[in-house]
Amino acid sequence: MAGNNFKAQVTQVLKKYQKDKSALIDILHDTQAEIGYLPEGALKAISKGLAVPLSRVYSVATFFKAFSLTPRGRHLVNVCMGTACHVRGSDKVLEQIEKELGIKNGENTEDLKFTLETVNCVGACALGPMVIIGEDYHGEMTPEKISGVLKNYS
Repeated sequence: MAGNNFKAQVTQVLKKYQKDKSALIDILHDTQAEIGYLPEGALKAISKGLAVPLSRVYSVATFFKAFSLTPRGRHLVNVCMGTACHVRGSDKVLEQIEKELGIKNGENTEDLKFTLETVNCVGACALGPMVIIGEDYHGEMTPEKISGVLKNYS
């Protein structure tokens, strides 16, 4: 987007929710879905459009892990680090993903193709280690399998 002006996208989202302050989380979610993340300009436009303090908008946007204030890759790669996955080697899977993508946990690839994050548990303990890429769950992951899985995402 040119000039960090996200007013048009935010205006559409606010219109959808009829500028209802109680829908702030939904508004943030839809704005992030539209833009890809929550840039400062969008947060300011939401604050102004809802007539709520910018500090409140920021506090909600930073409280929930689902929201990102920085650009994310097209494919979000989550590695489960819960106990069941960890004892089955999720730390080794994470290391291999970091090596394959050339990034560390919490970073994006330069081409914004991937963002790598860890999560505490995805609730599929029997299938661990789990790697979730976008909406796709990959169970019983090993360092040897990850390269083949990543090749399926362009």
